[in-house]
Amino acid sequence: MASWHAGLRFAVGTLSVFPVRVDRVDREVAGYAMVLAPAVGALLGAVACLPLLLASGSPLLGSALALGLLALLTRGLHLDGLADLADGLGSGKPAPQALDIMKKSDIGPFGVVTLVVTLLVQAAALAETGPAALVTACVTGRLALTWACTAGVPAARPGGLGAMVAGTVRRGAAALATLLTLIAVSALGLAWSAVTAAPQALLPPVALLAGLGAAAALLRHARRRLDGVTGDVLGALTETATATALVVYALLS
Repeated sequence: MASWHAGLRFAVGTLSVFPVRVDRVDREVAGYAMVLAPAVGALLGAVACLPLLLASGSPLLGSALALGLLALLTRGLHLDGLADLADGLGSGKPAPQALDIMKKSDIGPFGVVTLVVTLLVQAAALAETGPAALVTACVTGRLALTWACTAGVPAARPGGLGAMVAGTVRRGAAALATLLTLIAVSALGLAWSAVTAAPQALLPPVALLAGLGAAAALLRHARRRLDGVTGDVLGALTETATATALVVYALLS
């Protein structure tokens, strides 16, 4: 139980700006943290929904504010990872040089374009859906982290967050986390359908699975190009899964 508690603190402290005391950091705790990442996603999504509810008369404005709040709640960590990975992969360089490009603090043209397009897509999709879609997407993005950190997925370099969490999650634990998350988002879909009188009960699980599929495809490509994962890769997977879940949710609504 102590390890789970430490893992929850590590997950909240790493994936959000919420103030928690992280007094134990090791690979065992990191594994628990990555299993609990979807719960942190649910918390982030719930808080980020506030602008959607307050600006319900202007869906696009509410969506932009919600995504801005989400970026603040995550310190822009995942967006930064998405931009860095886009620059690294877009360079066409071999793994060592691509990793060096990703470590630089500036953002190149590939990163800028990827950020702009991703945020535009997320905002447009969220404007067509609503709070349930945002919570589902946030959970999906963090569940992608759980699977990206399963045993057999190596770190691309020895240092950094990627090396700390890579390979720390057992596949059985990831499968259980996925099952519980599917149950939770399905319940959310049923509740939201009851509130809105719209037949959307099946949308959250379908959107979640689509988001995981997109993240899995990007993970395979990143492993092939970089020989493993880094913190930037994990951030990019989160944003990819989030955007895909929102788009699928919007298309099927």
